[in-house]
Order: sequence, then structure tokens, then C-alpha cells
Amino acid sequence: MADESRTAAGQAGVTQPVGRVAGQDVALFELVNKVGRAAAQAGRRDLVKRLVTTRDRLQDPHVRVIVVGEFKQGKSKLVNALVNAPACPVDDDIATTVPTTVGYAPEPSATVLIQPEGDSRGEPMRQSVPLEALAEYVSAQGNPDNVRRLLSAEVLLPREILRGGLRIVDSPGVGGLDSRSALLTLSALSSAHAVILVSDASQEYTEPEMQFLRHAMRVSPNVSAVLAKTDLYPHWREIEDIDRGHLADIGDIPIFAVSSDLRLLAAEQRDGDLNEESGFPALVAHLRQDILERAELIHARSAIHDLVSVLDQLTMALRSELTALVEPEATPQLLVQLEEAKTRADEFRSRSARWQVTLTDGVADLISDMEHDLRDRLRKVQREAEASIEAGDPGPIWSEITEWLDQRISAAVSETFVWTDERARWLSEQVAELFLEGEESIPAIDVADAAGVLDPVEAIGTLDEGRMSAAEKIFIGVRGSYGGVLMVGLATGLIGLPLINPLSLLAGVIVGRRAFREDMGTRLARRQAEAKNIVRRHIDEVTFQAGKQLKDRLRLVQRAARDHFGAMAEELHRSFAEAVSAAKQAASVDSGRREERVKQLRAQLRQLEAIRAEVVPGGMPDRMPQPEIAGRTRAVTR
Repeated sequence: MADESRTAAGQAGVTQPVGRVAGQDVALFELVNKVGRAAAQAGRRDLVKRLVTTRDRLQDPHVRVIVVGEFKQGKSKLVNALVNAPACPVDDDIATTVPTTVGYAPEPSATVLIQPEGDSRGEPMRQSVPLEALAEYVSAQGNPDNVRRLLSAEVLLPREILRGGLRIVDSPGVGGLDSRSALLTLSALSSAHAVILVSDASQEYTEPEMQFLRHAMRVSPNVSAVLAKTDLYPHWREIEDIDRGHLADIGDIPIFAVSSDLRLLAAEQRDGDLNEESGFPALVAHLRQDILERAELIHARSAIHDLVSVLDQLTMALRSELTALVEPEATPQLLVQLEEAKTRADEFRSRSARWQVTLTDGVADLISDMEHDLRDRLRKVQREAEASIEAGDPGPIWSEITEWLDQRISAAVSETFVWTDERARWLSEQVAELFLEGEESIPAIDVADAAGVLDPVEAIGTLDEGRMSAAEKIFIGVRGSYGGVLMVGLATGLIGLPLINPLSLLAGVIVGRRAFREDMGTRLARRQAEAKNIVRRHIDEVTFQAGKQLKDRLRLVQRAARDHFGAMAEELHRSFAEAVSAAKQAASVDSGRREERVKQLRAQLRQLEAIRAEVVPGGMPDRMPQPEIAGRTRAVTR
């Protein structure tokens, strides 16, 4: 958008679509070209730049649906059944380790995105791979611990269900949806148009799955659930009823019971009844009607909003000049109104504007609240961890404690990020309302993106299990018993007994046993203290890293909103300035050229009104900031 070649293309109205422009967007795409040419002729490069962004949105109509769930729930096979092709590797021993996007192309192909070695911020490299060899790249078997440094994979297939722009993302399975790996899945939700949670019919929803659904409902605009593998579990209807009850407690989440094996078998045998039995027709209808069509409507509304706004601003200067030419006696009053509107538009650009103050104060308050929320959640985790450590010996069960701690920290960080995302969206809406009543164009924000939040945090430290060898136990016992034997042996020597006698040996056993218990108690207390220190240091590191990333993202929200609304304020200010200039120049036009200029202006206004009628069939109220000016100038355009 920013480079000159693309801007020049927009000015000339020439388009080179890089993606597919679908359905109703074709007409909007042509209207963007028309309005772009009109803005270029008026010398409004700022409006042209805005329309280039609008054009780019129409050129990229992809609708991302992310499929999430725990390991071995049937996510990859569900994607394959939807597109009726082996797009994602499926096997009992294969688990997907990187996100795999399945989209449309006339010819099948597969590519992987690779992170450059030693440069985490370098530009990823795309590499084409044979479709049949994709499992060697995206599975845990072929790519253990992601040694190939893959970021994602993309599969393109000539399938009708994908032709409308639908892109299905098979996400990596997570071992518990409250684990650290679930943060990567959660990060994709805010950028997806819809989310599908897959859980097989072997059991009802687990608490981590319910918590994940709650997060998804707060981040994504469209969430649905799939009960998979119904062909393997005869009691799946009972599980479905239980799951529906759980979903009703969260919100309006549709659930679809399906069998991917039946769907693939039905496609192979071309059996319509078997396809109905698989449950997929209802899921496909949901994808087409509730997701694809809704996304197209949002694209269209956004484009229409931009077009109407640009047309209003282009029309303003023409109408002001025309009014000054046709009604010279009304010019002074018109100039007063335009100057007042220009002054208000200029105030919008200043740092003292209400929307600027609200944005600055809101982000500062949000950072403070977010930091307190994160610390409060992690302090609770720390107290729970310390209580469990004090309840017993942490050494033998340290691996279980670290796994639990990792899950609880990830859940706490996820909850804070989701809550911050909600607050940031609310703040942007408040700023939009203050900026311009009825303004619907809000800058995109992505605070809930939790990808990489805990990457800088080192793994939880190790702890000595506290196990001792037999030799160590004997040494501690002998060391403790020596004093007892010596003390009692010396005392009994006064009555003529030898140093080592039954009484001294008994005393040695008693004292040695007590010394052994005291040593074990000391070792336990030392391990507990060390374990607590490890937990504290780890949580401090998490607080530092997660807090830093959240602050950075909130500042990005502030800059995005400031730049977005600031650019709109600049557009309005320039539009009013040009309207004032045009009205003043009209007063100096001689009578010989006045009639000719009036004809030109009326022709240009008729052209813009014709385009406006195409943009909004049936008409809609003007969205100009000064309706009284619009009412006065519209009367003289005919």
C-alpha cells in the first residue's frame, strides 16, 4: 500500500488482482476503481491511499477457519474429510506439529515456511515439497521437536468447498488445552474468522476444553464444536447430549456430530445416504452460510463504508464551489460554516482532542490493570505451588510439579491476554465513538496473540530428587551412632564393662536412627526451600517477559488507533480546507467563465452521485460531518 507503484496504480484505476475477487466483491472492486480515479483527478492522494487499502481487502477474501483440539482427537482426518483429499497426514503414530493451512488452487501443491537458522526475526523461506511427502515435514515422527524449524505448511487443492475463499487451518494438537503449547493455538484465534473445537465421542468435554472454549468465545467471533469419531463409539449420542449441556452454559455454540471415516467412504462410493449419516452436510452448510457468507458481508460493509466516506469528501469541495457560484449572497454564511467545521477538524488532529486524551489515558489505565491482573494470577499460582511443596517431598515428584506449574502459568497468562484483548477492543470502540459518531471503521488489534510470549522464559529448573544410595544411608547411620556408642561405652566403662557392649550398641542404634531422621529432615527442608526458590524465580521471569510483551502490544494498539484516526482527521481537515478554498476562489470567477464552471461542477457532481447510487442502491443519509452544509449545497446541484 505504501509504495509508489501501488499508489500510482490506484490513482490510475488500474488493478492487478493478486488474489481472487469473489461474488459480490467484483462489483465493489470496480466501484473502488471508479472512485479511485475520481480521487486521483481531484488530486487527493490521501484518499487514493485509503482506497488502495480497501482494494487490497477485496483482493484477499480468504476466510480462515482454525481447527483446534487435543492430541489424537481426529482434527487432521476431519480436515481431509471436509475437502475429500489427503491434505493432512493421518496415522495412529503421527501427530501434527506445525499449523497446516488448506486452501484453493487449480492445481494441487504443498509448501512449507522455514525459519532461517540462527535468526528468529529473519524473513521466513518458502519451500515447495511433494504433497505425498508432507508428513515428513509436519508430523512429530518426521520432524521431532521441529528440528526443521518449520513455522507452517500450506496445501492448495482444487476443491469446490474451498473455491469461495475458505481456508481451513489444522492446528497442532496440544497435550491439555491449558498447557504452554496451547498458547500458540490461542494466538491464532484472534486472527481467525471462525474456530472449530474437535473432541472425540469417547468422553464428555474436559475442564481444559471448556476453559479453551470460554477463551475462544471471547476472542473469536464464530465458535463451533465437532464431536468426532461417532462411528467408533455407540454411545456417542449420550456424549453429545452431555456436551450440549456444557456448551449451553457458555453460550450459543453449535455442535456437529460427525464421522470422518464415513464421509471419506461415502465420497469414494458416491453414496448420498452414507454421506448424510456421516453428519458432514450440516457442518458444510454451517461453513458456507454462517462463516463464508458472513465474512463476505463484513468485507462488503467495510468497502461500502470507505467508498461513501471518500465520495462525501470529494463532493464537499465541488458543492461548496458550486454554491458560491450559483448563490453569491450565501457565500459568507457558507464560508463561516466551513471555517467552523475546518476548526473542529483541526482540533481532531491535536493531542488535546478528546479521542486522543481518551486513547492515551485508556492505554495507561489498561497497562496498569493488566500488570496487576497478571501479577495477581501468578501470585496465586505461586502460593498454590508453595503449598503443594510444603505438603511433602518435592524431589521425587518434581517432574509432575513442573508440568502442573507450566499448565497453571500458561492458563493464567492466557486469561490475562484474552481479558486485555477485550479491554483493548472496548477502548478502540470508545475512541471511535468520540472521534465521529457512528464511525464503524476501527483499527484491527491483536492483543490476544500469545505466540512466543513464554519463549524467552527458560524452562523450570531441576531439583534433586533426594534419593540416597545404600552406602550413603549406612554412612549417615554410622556417623550418628558413633557418638552414642562412645558416650555410653565410656559411661559403662566406669563399672568395668568394655567400650563396646550391648548397652553402648543399643545407644548407638538409637542415636544413629535419630541422626538419620534429623539428616533426612534437614535435606527435605533444604529441597523444599530450593523448590520454592525455583518456583519464585520462574514466576518472576514469566511476569517480566509476559508483562513486557503485553505492554508492547498495548502500545502498538495505541499507535495503530492514533495513526488510524489521525489519518482520518487529516482527511477531514484537508477536505474542509479545500472546500473553503474552492468557495473563496469561486467569488473571484468572472461572469464569462462562471456559467461554464457551473456546468463542469454539475457534471462532476452528477458523476459522483451516479457512483454513489451504485455503491448504496436506494440511497442512504450523507455521512458528512456538517449536514447543514450538505443540505444547502445539495439544493443547487441540479
